[in-house]
Amino acid sequence: MKNFSCLLLNLLLLSTFALAQQPNAPAMRQAAQTFVKSLDEGQRQQATFAFDNAERFDWHYIPRERKGLPLKRMNDAQRQAALALLHTGLSDEGYAEAAAIFDLENVLRVVESRPPNDTRRDPENYSFTVFGDPASAKPWGWRVDGHHLSLHFSSIENKVISMTPTFMGSNPGTVLADVPQKGKQVLKGETELGFQLLNLLDETQLKKTVIAETSPNEIFTANSRKASLEKQEGLTVAEMTAPQKKAFMALLQEYLGKYPITLANQQMDRLKLNGLDNIRFAWAGNRQPEMGVGKGHYYRIHGPTILIEYDNTQNNANHVHTVVRDLTNDFGDDALADHYKREHK
Repeated sequence: MKNFSCLLLNLLLLSTFALAQQPNAPAMRQAAQTFVKSLDEGQRQQATFAFDNAERFDWHYIPRERKGLPLKRMNDAQRQAALALLHTGLSDEGYAEAAAIFDLENVLRVVESRPPNDTRRDPENYSFTVFGDPASAKPWGWRVDGHHLSLHFSSIENKVISMTPTFMGSNPGTVLADVPQKGKQVLKGETELGFQLLNLLDETQLKKTVIAETSPNEIFTANSRKASLEKQEGLTVAEMTAPQKKAFMALLQEYLGKYPITLANQQMDRLKLNGLDNIRFAWAGNRQPEMGVGKGHYYRIHGPTILIEYDNTQNNANHVHTVVRDLTNDFGDDALADHYKREHK
């Protein structure tokens, strides 16, 4: 376990330099090829699927049996290749948070009094899967999937066309136990910036924003194949003052900032095209930040093409779930439909 933690820390330093030298999509394609080539035949059969295989859509963020190749079934060189691939889809900040989510499994082992070889709380039980052939011009994609981390990327013609669904969670939300990680709050920005925006709103705005006095026990969309909510609720960006809009953009950037700058800009351009003013901010549950632990709270950012959900209700409101969904382009659906239409034509 110590060696695995050291490997993560080393890659935080080394892969940052390597990625800075390459555009995002070619770097991702190269990293995926390197990862696949590092595997033996048995591992390759476990880690690779056809792009159109239904397995591409079978994801979750709970501890469970998964297909793909987990980190614990890789040697050091293969782990390094897998984590280098992971970093091509994340900014330095996002990559550090992914590593911290891995490490929280060690905290849960202690908190839940589990043995060192426990498989339910295992920082190496995160599976990497490649769909299609990254060396070809045909559509391909990859994912990493495990407890509280599920990331999905799709590519066509050496362009990254989708980076959603993106799920990141934190249990504990804040580490309270007497362990080396004590005080760690992995998704701190998502929590604090949400409260900051909420507490800038006046009473009239709050009547539109607060959709329930109690928070749900989970994000509404869970691990659905296609994300959707019956209706958009909450306060629109158009109804916010300049300082409130600034706080909203800071919150939105907290989520988009998990991606490399090229992918973050790609998503932001898409949001602007569909009208930032049309996006809504909604809240449920506790509204006092100083009462965060112990009082459940939920918010969402919901627009024509995007849905971001944040929920902190479970485990005495010390268990955070966040997800980013592209309402038309999860798994590259929109871009793929356009690609296949052009190809058939």
